[in-house]
Formats: sequence, structure tokens, C-alpha cells
Amino acid sequence: MEGGGRPSAAQAVLLAASTALTALLYSVYRQKARVARGLEGARRVRLDADLRAVLLEAPGRCVPYAVIEGVVRSVKETLSSQFVENCKGVIQRLTLQEHKMVWNRTTHLWNDYEKIIHQRTNTAPFDLVPQDEGASVTVRVMKPLDAAELSLETVYEKFHPSVQSFTDVIGHYISGERPKGIQETEQMLKVGTALTGVGELVLDNATIKLQPPKQGMPYYLSAMDFDSLLQKQESNVRFWKILTVVFGFATCAVLFFILRKQYQHHRERQHLKQMQDEFRQAQERLMREMNAEGGETLKNACIICLSNTKACVFLECGHVCSCNECYWALPEPKKCPICRQAITRVVPLYNS
Repeated sequence: MEGGGRPSAAQAVLLAASTALTALLYSVYRQKARVARGLEGARRVRLDADLRAVLLEAPGRCVPYAVIEGVVRSVKETLSSQFVENCKGVIQRLTLQEHKMVWNRTTHLWNDYEKIIHQRTNTAPFDLVPQDEGASVTVRVMKPLDAAELSLETVYEKFHPSVQSFTDVIGHYISGERPKGIQETEQMLKVGTALTGVGELVLDNATIKLQPPKQGMPYYLSAMDFDSLLQKQESNVRFWKILTVVFGFATCAVLFFILRKQYQHHRERQHLKQMQDEFRQAQERLMREMNAEGGETLKNACIICLSNTKACVFLECGHVCSCNECYWALPEPKKCPICRQAITRVVPLYNS
């Protein structure tokens, strides 16, 4: 606590930071909970011959947030893997990632560092079709790269270690960066993959489309089934809830600590005020006694307790102002109550 009972700057910063962090975590928790509730309330539709009739009956031929499960099938051409034979898909993502060690000047340790230096994503139009090959209904998937969860399978991964000469090693140690190599990865959404799509389902002329929803809800194209996807989101909500509660309790603890310190300071001020009032009353009482009996008693009274007789001389200042009891009650290091000079020794005073 600073003077006047105000919290210190560190305490105020700690309380403000913990409060802001708790508010941020609560905001994330609310957003995750809203997503989970929306996903739980999404309408589950079957990819069968009745789907067109369901959309015709829906307002605006649209289901704002629907869940549909099907198998990936390309509309025209497919994308072939650059590294795996007979591997075809509708989304292909090629990534080059740099791996190196970086010297941390604070911890004096080498830390792993990864950076994507190149990434290219190729797409081809595709539909979701029923697992039964005889069914004719299809759902065109629009803007698949906008999906919050897009399940891509890693079909190729290779690490190319960097080749370094002795001079390169010396130079890297001096610069604080040691290259480890380049990791090359190819991910694909292969034809025939079972997908769970969650988004806006709309009938546009003769085409049924699955597209990102307009209510701000997330768009999913996941290889998991709907129940697993919902369970994953609910687990995510529980994690953020626990995190929010923990930091909320920490904020309350900080606030309680600050309020307790302020209460203690308030009690100390009340006690000090009470002592000052008692001292003033004792002075007034002695003044009345002096007026009645003469000033000799007050002149020889200890200036601290105003009840005992002055009984010691403080050196080196030479003031005579205290009784023995009050001298021993002075806090260390002992200083003269009048001039605040340090007391090196005390000489008893004998009144005749």
C-alpha cells in the first residue's frame, strides 16, 4: 500500500491485468459456447432423394444451418498427387516449412523455430454424394477453403536436412541461427473421403449447394462424424470454462488481498486517531491541573505520556523530555522526540 491507503502501482497493474484476462477468457468462452449451442441446434438432413423436397418446403428454399454427411466426388477433373501414384483428390495443399534453431539471448538456450516459407493450395469443384452409389442426389460444396475445420490427409511428408560446411557452422553460431532443414508436405482431400458438412444448405435452381452460413456460425467440412464433431466442440467449451473460472478466482483473490490491506490500513488510521484524541484529552486535563495547581507539574512531566516525571537526559542533543518507561518504549534506532537526533547514550536525571 502506498501513502493514504491507495493500492500500489504493481497491485493496480496486477488487478487490471487479471481482470482484463478474465474478461477476455470469458468472451472466448461465450463465443465457443454459442458455437457449440448452434452446432447442437443445427438441423440434420439426410442426403437422399427426399432432400430436394425438404428444401422446397423450407423458407426461401434454404436451411440456414444444416448438417449433412456424404462422400467426396469430383465434378469434372481431379487433382493428382505430385508424389504418390494413383492418389487423386479435390483439394491439394503443398507446404514447404523451414526448421531451424534460434539462440535465445534471454534464456541462453537454443530454441526450435518453424516457419512456412511457401504454401500453395489447389482446388477442384466437388460434390457430396450418398454412400449408396445408386442415389442420384448430390450437394455441391462451395468455398471449401473458408471452412473453420477442413480435414486434409497428409499423403506425403519428407524432411530435407541442410548440408553445412565447417565455415557455415561457425557463421551460424555467430549469427545465432542454425538451419536444420526443409520439410516438404503434401495434404489432400481425396476422392471417396466421407465428410460431415455443416453450413447453409440452399436450393439454387436445380443445384443443391452447401455454403458458409450467414449468421456468423462456423463452416465445417470434417472427416469426423457429427457426434464426434459436437463432442469435440463441447470439450473445447469445457476447457475455456475451466480456464475462465480459474482466472476469475485468481482475480477475486487479488481483489480480496487489496481490500484486506485497505481495511487493515483503515483500522490503523482509526487506532491512530483514537490515540491522538486520548493524547489531546490528557493534555487538556493537565492544562486544567496546571491552572489549578501551578505550572510546575506540567513543566516536569514527560512529553510522551504526560503522566510520569522527566527522568533522563538524551545525549548528544542534551534534551530532557522523557521518563524511563517512555525511553525504553521508543522504536529502534532510538531518536530524540524533540529534535529527532540519534540518542547515543542516556544520563539519569535526579530531581532534588
